[in-house]
Amino acid sequence: MSISVTTWYLEQTSRADLSPTSGPAPDRDVRILRSEVPSPEFSRFLYTAVGGDITWTDRLAWPYAQWAAHLGRPGVETWVAYDRGTPAGFIELVAEGGSVEIVYFGLLPGFRGRRIGGHLLGYGTERAWDLAERWPGLPRTERVWVHTCSLDGPHAMANYERRGFRVYDTTVTEEPDAPAPGPWPGAGPLTADAPAGE
Repeated sequence: MSISVTTWYLEQTSRADLSPTSGPAPDRDVRILRSEVPSPEFSRFLYTAVGGDITWTDRLAWPYAQWAAHLGRPGVETWVAYDRGTPAGFIELVAEGGSVEIVYFGLLPGFRGRRIGGHLLGYGTERAWDLAERWPGLPRTERVWVHTCSLDGPHAMANYERRGFRVYDTTVTEEPDAPAPGPWPGAGPLTADAPAGE
């Protein structure tokens, strides 16, 4: 059995396209830091924890060496949002020529709906525009792009558009109707009715 999946490709072609965001309240202690030491273990954790319920499967079969090679490439950056010291989400940037792709972006389920996503996307997009300043020898960024699809979170498209991204292409493909892998069965946001450990 298959399902139709719509994929939207969005871009910014000038740093002036980026719309700022207010982000979470200052007392929330949300910080965004670059994961400067390539760590396949940490990156795979972020990938599965964020993408487990929205069918991210492309990298699940990657062996350790492939993760290490990818993360060690010049122009590959992972920026992580922390809510009071706990990883809440990440954005991965990959530079190719004068173009920077937001390859992955998202929040762990328990941190969605807290005004962290727009803040992380805005901050990460700024880092895409100034990426070459951290990587001597890479050309300056002339374009930042991303794709999202109908399998992603329900607010993904609106978040990109609020940050100033514009759709430049749309495709529709048939894909296998596979269940989301989860990070593990039953994972998801903790609620007042389901405290940790129960």
